[in-house]
Amino acid sequence: MICRRKLMNRTARLHWFSLISANLSAVDTGKRYMGHSVDSSLKSINNNNNTSIDKLSLASSLACVVDESSQSDERKPMNRLELKRFLELRIKKRVKDQFKDGKFHDLIEKVIANPYTLQDAYDSIRVNSKVNLASECDNIDFTSLAEELASGNFDLSSNIYSFSTRGENKEKLILPNLKTNVIQEAIRIALEVVYRPHFSKISHGCRTGRGQSSALKYVCKEIVNPYWWFPIILNKKIDMRILSKLISTIETKIEDPKLYSIIHSMFNVGVLNMEFGGFAKGHGLPQEGVLSPVLMNIYLDLFDREILNLSMKYEVLDTPDDSQCDESKSESKLRSWFRRQMGPNQKNEGNMSGVRVHCCRLMDEILIVIKGSKEVSQALKSEIETYLQSSLYLDFDNKTSILQCNDRRGVKFTGNVIKRSERESPAVRAVHKLKEKVELFGLQKEEAWNEGMVRIGKKVLGHGFKKVKESEIRHLADCTSVLSLVSRFRKPGMETDHWYKVLLKVWMQGQNFKSHDTEEYILSKLITEKALPEDLKDSFYTFQNEVKRYVTSETKSTVNLLPESSTSSESVYVTEVSAPLKAIRMCLHRYGIMNREGYPRACHTLVLLDHDNIIDWYNGIVTRWVKWYHLCDNFGEIKNINEKVRKSCIRTLATKYRLHETEIERKLESDLSKISLTEDSVNGILESRDLFYDEGSLYGVNYSGLCLLSLARVVSESRPCICFVIGCREAAPCVYTIHVMQRQKFPVWKTGFTSCVHPSLNRRRVGLCKQHLKDLFIGHISLQSICFDDWK
Repeated sequence: MICRRKLMNRTARLHWFSLISANLSAVDTGKRYMGHSVDSSLKSINNNNNTSIDKLSLASSLACVVDESSQSDERKPMNRLELKRFLELRIKKRVKDQFKDGKFHDLIEKVIANPYTLQDAYDSIRVNSKVNLASECDNIDFTSLAEELASGNFDLSSNIYSFSTRGENKEKLILPNLKTNVIQEAIRIALEVVYRPHFSKISHGCRTGRGQSSALKYVCKEIVNPYWWFPIILNKKIDMRILSKLISTIETKIEDPKLYSIIHSMFNVGVLNMEFGGFAKGHGLPQEGVLSPVLMNIYLDLFDREILNLSMKYEVLDTPDDSQCDESKSESKLRSWFRRQMGPNQKNEGNMSGVRVHCCRLMDEILIVIKGSKEVSQALKSEIETYLQSSLYLDFDNKTSILQCNDRRGVKFTGNVIKRSERESPAVRAVHKLKEKVELFGLQKEEAWNEGMVRIGKKVLGHGFKKVKESEIRHLADCTSVLSLVSRFRKPGMETDHWYKVLLKVWMQGQNFKSHDTEEYILSKLITEKALPEDLKDSFYTFQNEVKRYVTSETKSTVNLLPESSTSSESVYVTEVSAPLKAIRMCLHRYGIMNREGYPRACHTLVLLDHDNIIDWYNGIVTRWVKWYHLCDNFGEIKNINEKVRKSCIRTLATKYRLHETEIERKLESDLSKISLTEDSVNGILESRDLFYDEGSLYGVNYSGLCLLSLARVVSESRPCICFVIGCREAAPCVYTIHVMQRQKFPVWKTGFTSCVHPSLNRRRVGLCKQHLKDLFIGHISLQSICFDDWK
């Protein structure tokens, strides 16, 4: 009976879930589902199917199952990533319906100039901006906008706005308004539907499941024993030649003159904003343009295919020698097949031995890694530069040189330094660890010795000076000095400290000390140690000399004492990724978090913000560092720098409330814990990134830069302000001023701060609601989500 009841319940659940899935798949229009439960859908399905369920013999059991499922199996609301993919999937179906005879036809007229497509694109922008789709939205007539697009009457020149820098050399930035932004988003999704399956595995930027992490993992894990490498630094702004080449490339898969006409119009009005090597791609910076990533991937996909052709040219005819037979076992099956097809007569025609060519591209950042001779690397580099200049019309830095992979300098890629270092055997590592322990023990003993000498010297001087009467040494001081005049008005008992310093100064003049000698050095070396027994001093310095001799001794002398089995193995090199610590400290100094000496200081630009906003701003630094540098081998040093960031936050809050730093730490201990880079906080940030982020879907959000904002209270009841984030209609309590702290050219050190922001946005005012101010600080939205034209 129990088994029968379980079987009936299972059958009822399957029937029930089939009804739900059938109902959800039939929905193609209407409002989106963010923040909504599925209870209403369940009730409607239940009402529509009451007659069919009543006909079943197990009506009572099904009714119980329905009640239980409606209470316990409530569907969770979609997160940002799921909702973004759902919206793109709706557009994807419309795009695929236009595939005929090997090409996609009339995407503008049949897909993009569709009110439902424009609505989905607008909702996609709102999801990127972290706006609840159930909230009030902008007043856009998608039907009339679709008709203007289909008829070709949409005027781009009247749907843009621009900013320019102050001064003689004005730089102009043209940005799209809301309608143009929606159209660009719709075109971006359509182009990615067409090209995403065809991109090469070389490409890692702004693609589903790929990004900066996958690029670094490929370079460090997949490339075995490389010999040479060099980066390709592009530097070119889009012009008519590049645009024509790009459109001719798109024409091979899409047949749509209206699409090319719109892209030409965007280029003519200056709103396309695509520049190779000009700024960090994928950060969601305003001057990037929504179409920049997909168009750049389409254009540089030609480079990816050329690299594959060149690699086959240098590798296929190549036969590995006997010394590399172990590595040849893991070679590509495709290369082996090509070699077999060439036949035995042509097998040995190759003039290179064991050549392998690897390429990794993250948007317009390219790294070439070669296993072979330097002559092969130079020939390949020459062919690549010729192709870039003659076929793709791109400029590049001619000063980049081919570096040996074992070079200590390493190579710059994705804002990090990639190096090859020798991995030592466990026995040698144990020897080095022992040396470090001995050195640390010697330093501890030396610090204890110096501290003891200073303490004894102070006691000796204090005991001697107490027996000296002030009347006996008063004539030694300058009676006209300021200290002597001030000492007359001190209370009884306070003059002793003054005369103690006078006597010590007179005594130091008699001893003829050097100007750079400190008080501690004088007390320990010239007073206390001279009075110690000679055998005690000799034993201490003999011990210190033995420690230095052991630490500075060569490793070979110690390694020779190890068994031959532990040192006979060949050297193994590993690829390591290092964060640019010097660049990070420079950014911290530029943003006012640290001074020139590297000590934390209060950031006065943030003082006017609320304390929770200040903590969120510093928390944004920590979140970005974890997301960008968690794969770096020197991430522990990032944690050390983060302690100074936390101290700067405490001093900023102390300056704001005029309290002592210890009082701030006591009152805001729980909030300040967000800034600490503990193991639990790092794991929490990485887990949330894996669950709710995909670089191909949430463009420019994960690695968006951090900007510096100051408060400008210009909002009043007579002049209300709405939040500038696209799709948000919440009231902005105040306006904030953006400070552009740096504008660098490629290669950019991605340090978690905003890089390469156009200078025309400096001192621009933006209104933000409380939630979106927090999201911008932490990194849940980017500057690209802000419409800067809203403040009139």
